[in-house]
Amino acid sequence: MLGLGKIAKQVFGTPNDRKIKAARPIVEKINSLEPEFTKLSDEGLKQKTEELAQRAMKGESLDDLLPEAFANCREAARRALGLRAFDVQLMGGIFLHQGNIAEMKTGEGKTLVATFPAYLNALTGKGVHIVTVNDYLAKRDAEWMGKVYGALGLTTGVIYPQQPNAEKGPAYKADITYGTNNEFGFDYLRDNMEPDLDRVRQRGHNFAIVDEVDSILIDEARTPLIISGPAQDRSDLYKAIDVVIPSLSDAHFELDEKTRQVTYTDEGNEFLEAQLRGAGLLPDGQSLYDPESTTIVHHVNQGLRAHKLFTRDKDYIVRDGEVVLIDEFTGRMMAGRRLSDGLHQAIEAKENVDIKPENVTLASVTFQNYFRLYGKLAGMTGTALTEAEEFMSIYGLGVVEVPTNRPIARQDEHDQVYRTAREKFAGIVEAIKEANAKGQPILVGTTSIEKSEMLSALLKQENIPHNVLNARQHEQEAQIVADAGKPGAVTIATNMAGRGTDIQLGGNVEMKVLEALAADPEANPDELRQRIEAEHAADKEKVLASGGLFVLGTERHESRRIDNQLRGRSGRQGDPGRSSFFLSLEDDLMRIFGSERLDKVLSTLGMKEGEAIVHPWVNKSLERAQAKVEGRNFDIRKQLLKFDDVMNDQRKVIFGQRREIMEAQEISEIAADMRHQVVEDIVSTHMPARAYADQWDIEGLKADTKEKLGLDVPVDEWAAEDGVDNEIMEERLQEASDKLMAEKAEAFGPDTFRNIEKQVLLNTIDRKWREHLLTLEHLRSVVGFRGYAQRDPLNEYKTESFQLFESLLDSLRSDVTQQLSAIRPMTKEEQDAMMQRLVAQRQAQAQAAAAPAAAPSPALVGADGEDVTPGTPKDGFVEDDPSTWGDPGRNDPCPCGSGKKFKHCHGRI
Repeated sequence: MLGLGKIAKQVFGTPNDRKIKAARPIVEKINSLEPEFTKLSDEGLKQKTEELAQRAMKGESLDDLLPEAFANCREAARRALGLRAFDVQLMGGIFLHQGNIAEMKTGEGKTLVATFPAYLNALTGKGVHIVTVNDYLAKRDAEWMGKVYGALGLTTGVIYPQQPNAEKGPAYKADITYGTNNEFGFDYLRDNMEPDLDRVRQRGHNFAIVDEVDSILIDEARTPLIISGPAQDRSDLYKAIDVVIPSLSDAHFELDEKTRQVTYTDEGNEFLEAQLRGAGLLPDGQSLYDPESTTIVHHVNQGLRAHKLFTRDKDYIVRDGEVVLIDEFTGRMMAGRRLSDGLHQAIEAKENVDIKPENVTLASVTFQNYFRLYGKLAGMTGTALTEAEEFMSIYGLGVVEVPTNRPIARQDEHDQVYRTAREKFAGIVEAIKEANAKGQPILVGTTSIEKSEMLSALLKQENIPHNVLNARQHEQEAQIVADAGKPGAVTIATNMAGRGTDIQLGGNVEMKVLEALAADPEANPDELRQRIEAEHAADKEKVLASGGLFVLGTERHESRRIDNQLRGRSGRQGDPGRSSFFLSLEDDLMRIFGSERLDKVLSTLGMKEGEAIVHPWVNKSLERAQAKVEGRNFDIRKQLLKFDDVMNDQRKVIFGQRREIMEAQEISEIAADMRHQVVEDIVSTHMPARAYADQWDIEGLKADTKEKLGLDVPVDEWAAEDGVDNEIMEERLQEASDKLMAEKAEAFGPDTFRNIEKQVLLNTIDRKWREHLLTLEHLRSVVGFRGYAQRDPLNEYKTESFQLFESLLDSLRSDVTQQLSAIRPMTKEEQDAMMQRLVAQRQAQAQAAAAPAAAPSPALVGADGEDVTPGTPKDGFVEDDPSTWGDPGRNDPCPCGSGKKFKHCHGRI
C-alpha cells in the first residue's frame, strides 16, 4: 500500500518536477526565437546586445529579456564554438538566473550553461563574477567562453594570484570576470586595506555563478580566508618542543579520530612537565597549569596535533624544503595556504624544514560571509542534493535537479566489503586486470597520495601500465584526465572533485590535435584533425564494446557527494559505464563508524580469505554513517558561522567607514566630530556632570588637554571663573581645538592637510582593526571554557566582542585626534638644516664618483634605526615641487636620494 506522501507525489509531482515543468514554456519560447536569430549577421548579434542593454537600463526586467537574451547567446555560442546548447542546458541557465543551484551531471556542459545567465545579468552593466575551483579552470573557461562573450560584444576578464594591479583592475571592470573563490575573497580583503580608491579592484558584488558550488561553499567553507603579516620568530621554541613530542607514549594522550581532536592525559601532563624542565623550557616551580605557562601549553598542544593528526603525503607533502598543504576534497596542493595558530610551524619542525615565522591576522572573512555579499548568487555542480538543507539555511539557495540530455546508462554496483585492507587491494588489482584485459578504461579513486602510490606499486608488480594523478602530478592534470578514456587506460586519481576536464570515451580529440601539432608544427591542421577523428571513432567503438568507463572506488569518503562525484565521471551523455566501491573493515570510515558489528557479522558468516560481502544492507548502513559525518560537519560550519557573524557585523561597519573616508572629498567634518567627542569624553571624565567644583580633577583635565588635543590653554583659570560648568568648558575646548586645526590647515595648505587627515584616519582604522582581530582570536579560543560555568559561549562572545568594539571606536577617536593635534609643518630652520644635509650628501657623492677606487661610504642611521646609504636623486626631482617626486610608498627610499625612507625625509608629516 502506498503512503500518503508517495500518492501526493504521483498526483502533484515533486517540488523539483514542478520547477522543471515551469521552465519548459520558457525553453519553448527561446526555441521559437531561434530562426529569427540565425538570420542575424555577426554584427547583428552585437547590436542585439546593445538593444537589450538599453532596455534593461530603462527598467525592463531581466526576466522579460530572458528569452531573447538566451536565444542571442545560443546563436553566438553556435558560431564561436560550434556548440548548440541543448534544451536542458537552457533550463540550467534559467535556474541559475533565478538564483538557484543547478545540479547537472558530469558531461552535461555546465561551462556553457553559465554563459546564458552571465550574459543576461551582464546587460545591467554591473558585472558578473564566475567562480571556479582552480586557476587553470578560471583561465581556460575565460579564454574558451570569452569567444562567446566577444561575439556578443561583451568583455571578459580573468583574475589569478600574484596578478599585477594594472591587469587586475581592468579584469574586474570587464562585463564577465572569471576567477577562483580564494582570489575573489582575498581581493575583497585587500580592497579594504588599500589607502586610495584608485587602487581598489572590485566594483561591487552584483551576481556570482559558483562552479562546483558544493566544493566551494561547503567543503572549503570550514576555513576562513586570512591575510596575515609576520609576527615574532619562535622557531627555536618549535624545534625544542618537537624533540620532546616523539618521546610520548600512547598513555600520555587521547586521540579522537571522529572529531580529529588529540589531548594530553594527566600522566602525559606530568611527563611533559618533567621533559620541559629538563630542556630548560619550563622554569622550576612552574607548572603547565599556571597562567605564565599559556604560551608553552599552546605550543606543546600544536606539536602534539602536528605529530598525531597530520600525516605526510595525506594532509601535506614536503616539496622543495617546504610543507605544502593538500586539499582533502580535491587532492590538490594548496600552495601559499598555511595553517594558523602555529600549527604549520609545528609541522615544519616535525619535518625538519625551515620554520617560517608565525603570522598575525590583518584581515579575514569566511566564504559564507563573502558570498552573502552578492545581490544574487547561483551555483552549478553534479552533486548538491545531499547538502540542500545547508545551501538553503546559510545561503538561501534552492537546489534544482536538471534532467540529463540523455538517460543515464551507467550500472552502479553494490559495495564489496573485505575483512582486511590487504585482501581488498588484492581484489582491486584482480578487478583492474579483468577489465584491462578486455580493453575497458578504468578510473581508480583513492583518498590519499600514499594509497595512490601504494596501489601504483601493486600494478607495477603486475606489469599493468597506468597513470597516477595526485598533488605530485598536479601540472599534468588536464593531460592525464584527457587520456583516461582511451581503450585499456588505467588512471589512479586522488579525489576527482572539480577536475573540470571531462573523461571522453576513446580519448579527448582536442588534446590529441594539440599534442600532434606541438610534435609536428609543419603539419596541415585540417588533415591532422581528420586522421585523429577517424582514430578516435575507432577507439570509442572499442571502449563502448568493452562497457564504457569503469569507475573503481578504493574507499568511501566521509561525504556522499565526493563518492557521487567519482561515480559521475562514468556514464556522461548517455554513455555506458559501471561503478563499484571496494572497502575493508580497516578503512578509516569503517573503522571509526561501527566496523565491530560488521566484523561479527562477517565472522558469523564464516567468510574465507579474499572473499567479499556484497549486500544492499551494507550500502544502507554506510550511507547512514556518511550522513552522520555530514551532519556533524554541518554543525561545525554552522557554529563557525555564528561566531563569524558577530565579527561580520563589525567588519561591515569598519569597511564601510573606510570606504566612506576614501570616497569623501572633504573629511574634516569626520575628524571634527571625532575631536568633539574626545573633548566631551575628557571633560566628562575630569568634570563629571552634577559634581561639585571641589570634586573636579583640573590637573588631570589640563594634562589630557595637552596630550590628546595638543592645546596649551589656561584650563585652571577657566575653571576658577564663576558660572563655569562642564558644558562651558566643553564649548571652550572645542572652539580652541577647532581654531588650532584651522591654523594647521592654513599652514600646510588645504589640499595637503586634507590628504594628511585622510591618511591618519585610514592608518589608524587599519591598526586598530588589526589589534581588534587579534583580541577576538584570543577571546574565541578561550570563550569555550565558559560552558563549564553553565554560560553560553556564543552569548558570552557576542557580549564581550561588542564591548571590545565599542572600546575600539573610543580609542580610534582618541588616537586620530591625538595624531592630528601633534603634526606640524617643518620650520624654516628644519628645512634649511635638511637642505644643508642634502647639499653635503651630494658633494660627498660627487667626490666619491670622481675617486677611482673609493671604499664604499659608511651607512648612516635613519630615524627608526634603519641603515641609510645616500644615492642619487630621482630624474626630474625638484625640491619644492611634490608633483615631481612620483608616488613612493611610506617605507620606500626617498626620491631626493638621501637614502632615508620617504616617511623620514620628504614624506615627513
